[in-house]
Amino acid sequence: MYRHTDGNYYFMVTRGNRLELMKSRSMSRIAEGDRKIVWLPSTSGMNSQNLWAPEIHHLNGTWYIYFTANDGGGDDTRRVYVLENENEDPFEGKWTEKGVVNTEFAGLDGTVLEHGGKLIFMYAGYGNFPAYGSAIYAVEMVNPWTLKGENVLLTKPEYEWEQQGGMAINEGPCFLKRFGKVFLIYSASTCWSDDYSLGMLSASENSDLLNPSSWTKSDTPVFYKSLQNRVFGPGHNSFTVSPDGTEDWIVYHAIPESGGGSEKRSTRMQKFGWTENGNPDFGAPVPQATDIPVPSGDE
Repeated sequence: MYRHTDGNYYFMVTRGNRLELMKSRSMSRIAEGDRKIVWLPSTSGMNSQNLWAPEIHHLNGTWYIYFTANDGGGDDTRRVYVLENENEDPFEGKWTEKGVVNTEFAGLDGTVLEHGGKLIFMYAGYGNFPAYGSAIYAVEMVNPWTLKGENVLLTKPEYEWEQQGGMAINEGPCFLKRFGKVFLIYSASTCWSDDYSLGMLSASENSDLLNPSSWTKSDTPVFYKSLQNRVFGPGHNSFTVSPDGTEDWIVYHAIPESGGGSEKRSTRMQKFGWTENGNPDFGAPVPQATDIPVPSGDE
């Protein structure tokens, strides 16, 4: 979920065979907002099947959507693709294909970090597959659809909590910036397992974010299942702010019952805070049936 300068929240979803964009001025009622199918794949070809993990970004004054797809084959055919729309309103204009991002490895979950006057692309790559399912790589961008230089490994699954559900996985990178730090939040283990969770890397905002030594990795997950609240597999998230800008919110998917698998995932959101040391404090995932206050300033 992305809050743009026009006051709207934008939320990307995949319906398996199409990419859909939602828009609303209300963060909590975005499911009731405007919807539009922004892209339909061809019936065959490199990006015709398994549409996953769409993200909308506004970069250099232009809208971009990054999504994962393949031709129906194995993981080694999975790549990240880019759509571009030059209209001020992403519901208007035309979304055109810019092609496949030229990553070194097959992979998924592409995203972009704007920092220090540069665009940095991060994705979950199968660089050492099948020793582990995926790891997170970072690469500098020439433009929003082209990479240059080395695909730098930032984190791979090395702890037990990153290897649950039958595969060792780091995926779904996203970012927070606050208090002079950059936080890379990622998802660990398999998305269909109860133990899918969020891990974290942190770096100084003045450091070289393409240098692995700039990052410090937490040895424990920072957001994980709650048996008491009956929330399982919370992960693959994004961050946004309340309409008045005073609150930070995490948007994520989770499973309502143990062993429910990815078929029973639903999208949730909740407010989070910060520790005295300036690190994000996500707390525990809130029970599905619990009422919570709407975001501050929400319509």
